[in-house]
Amino acid sequence: MVRYIGPKNRIARRLGANIFGKRRNPLLHKPNPPGMHGAKRKKKSDYGTQLAEQQKLKAAYGMLPKKKLVRYYREASRSLGNTSQKFIERLECRLDTLVYRLKFAPTIFAAQQLVSHGHVLVNGKKVDRRSFFVRPGMVISIKPKSQTIPFIKETLQNPNVSLPEYLSNDPEKFSGQLLVSPEIDQVPFLQPIHVPTVCEFIAFTS
Repeated sequence: MVRYIGPKNRIARRLGANIFGKRRNPLLHKPNPPGMHGAKRKKKSDYGTQLAEQQKLKAAYGMLPKKKLVRYYREASRSLGNTSQKFIERLECRLDTLVYRLKFAPTIFAAQQLVSHGHVLVNGKKVDRRSFFVRPGMVISIKPKSQTIPFIKETLQNPNVSLPEYLSNDPEKFSGQLLVSPEIDQVPFLQPIHVPTVCEFIAFTS
């Protein structure tokens, strides 16, 4: 199970947004991209623009490896319907993503840790696989013994974090449910991401 442990602030500065939702915005004191020529960078090429969109998407889902993105894209391209929509469904319905969206964790990385350490239940059964695919109707909850973890309570009570319309939660019971498959325009990305561009880039480079 791969876990990203690299520098997060450098990535946020390179992308020009607080992509990881950190409380202390890394752009406040260093708004330019890293490197001695960060403030003077020229306009990106088409390839650079596509690569940047992919990097934003990877960051939004906890720095997923390129291999995972390629796998999700291929699964989506073989499915009926819009490829970009199916691609986002596979990313958004990951267990770690939904734990984050349901306000059980302040960041996607904290959500990954909750799942990996066995604090999360799906339909009453422990699931410690972050990539577990959650289907509409499934109930996600926090184990009773884990409900005392401080950041879970803090995030659930945070009024600045809103719940996407494809989810419902019950903070008192530390549980939530995926109501329907998410649509691209319903996903609360911290910054705009053009998903079709990412799909085109993966198709071209994989």
